[in-house]
Amino acid sequence: MSLELVVDARPNGIWLALLRDGKLIELHEEQGNTDFAVGDIYLGKVRKVVPSLNAAFVDVGYEKDAFLHYLDLGPQFSSLNKFTKETLHGKQSVADLLYFRSEKDIPKEGKIDEIISASQPILVQVAKEPISSKGPRLSSEITLAGRYLVLVPFSDKISISQKIKEQEERDRLKDLLEAIKPKNFGVIIRTVAENKKVEMIDQDLKNLLEKWKTMHTNLKNATPPKRVLGEIDKTSSILRDLLNADFSNIHVNDEKVYNEMREYVSGIAPGREKILKHYDGKLSIYERFGINKQIKALFGKKVPLPSGGYLIIEHTEAMHVIDVNSGNRKGADGQESNAMATNIEAAEEIARVLQLRDMGGIVCIDFIDMHDRENNKILYDKLKTFMQNDRAKHNILPPSKFGVVEITRQRVRPETDINTSETCPTCNGTGEVQASILYAEEIETNLNFLILDRKENKVALLVHPYLEAYFKKGLISKQLKWFFKYKKWIPIRGVTANHLLQYTFVNGKNEEITL
Repeated sequence: MSLELVVDARPNGIWLALLRDGKLIELHEEQGNTDFAVGDIYLGKVRKVVPSLNAAFVDVGYEKDAFLHYLDLGPQFSSLNKFTKETLHGKQSVADLLYFRSEKDIPKEGKIDEIISASQPILVQVAKEPISSKGPRLSSEITLAGRYLVLVPFSDKISISQKIKEQEERDRLKDLLEAIKPKNFGVIIRTVAENKKVEMIDQDLKNLLEKWKTMHTNLKNATPPKRVLGEIDKTSSILRDLLNADFSNIHVNDEKVYNEMREYVSGIAPGREKILKHYDGKLSIYERFGINKQIKALFGKKVPLPSGGYLIIEHTEAMHVIDVNSGNRKGADGQESNAMATNIEAAEEIARVLQLRDMGGIVCIDFIDMHDRENNKILYDKLKTFMQNDRAKHNILPPSKFGVVEITRQRVRPETDINTSETCPTCNGTGEVQASILYAEEIETNLNFLILDRKENKVALLVHPYLEAYFKKGLISKQLKWFFKYKKWIPIRGVTANHLLQYTFVNGKNEEITL
């Protein structure tokens, strides 16, 4: 398995395409305005507390108030709130928490109106970006993510990724962090920290502490709503989270972005800079790597399968619905085996589409009915295997008695939506076409230009059969009038492939004449 990142720098932003073995699995757009991205830390102001929801609405500068539930306050909220107040009032002059006296953890089953009140300033982090008509979802459990570690202020706990299995390595990492982490800071050790040198982990911790200091500096004398710490851009975050031995190439079409990424990679993974390649080909970078074609195929309502089957994807307010169809596929071993093969193929493509489109919430999949229970179990296991590479939290239920599989998938940002339909070439999307008589005049004007001004000897007109009939209609047709005018016969040929208002002039060699 090889991973490639293709970076297309455009005037209005940067597009990032992640390929696994040449197949598109993720697509991100990074615009100039990155406000309210997941991970951003804001000093907000509580608008109102709603005891019935056990939640509060917070003003962070977005057009709609952000939502903060009691369970998202975090156990150390009292300590964070104390730190925020003292910093705003000048009592907490340093970011270091060595002499900071932590408060007691808030109760797990408490009430939000007992903890916070309207109009109070509050430090929050974006947990979910604004989606549709909803404002951002917030958390007061502040975390700072790095390459190898996640820093958790006001906690002394050391957590280790469950994917690190070897007990010896887990003990090494725990002992290491206990020795170097400052007081009142907890850490979560990420999977990529496995077998990494002390110097690399220590440097990552220093970088995170530096970010905390930056946040503290920005918090001083801040007036809500204000962003006090922004998350790194998507390009860097993808590299931070995914850069490993499987990453074979990073292709960039812009020299400035290439140099910035090279500098970033050299900082987080020294020696891996060689995987970056500056693309300067004549074709667009997405065309060169076949990404445009995959976007057209995978973002439409109908998604084709290699065998001839297809998926129909519908989006509703409550959920996403996917229907699996076998199409023209015919199995040699009967209906059951045909359904099984199509379903497994569809399961792999669905896992890819969910990740690519970043479809979150409830997803219902109507697979082709199979009568053998063992086949249903095999399909369920295959789907779970295909979904293993998905970084979003998800839960998959076994097929119901109706053959429907339900998936819940974490949604932290709006779904990636690309319109794959094209503008009508006849009306250019207006729903109206030029008056026929005027269109005929346009053709005559161009014909006059070619014969009298350009001195073309042999000219033929290729049009839709309807227009051919119009120009040839009557005893004294338009074609005959042209003969009398130009003293030469103008052949008119109907082309069924042409749309209604498409026309072309060709010369004696049947080559198109450019106007």
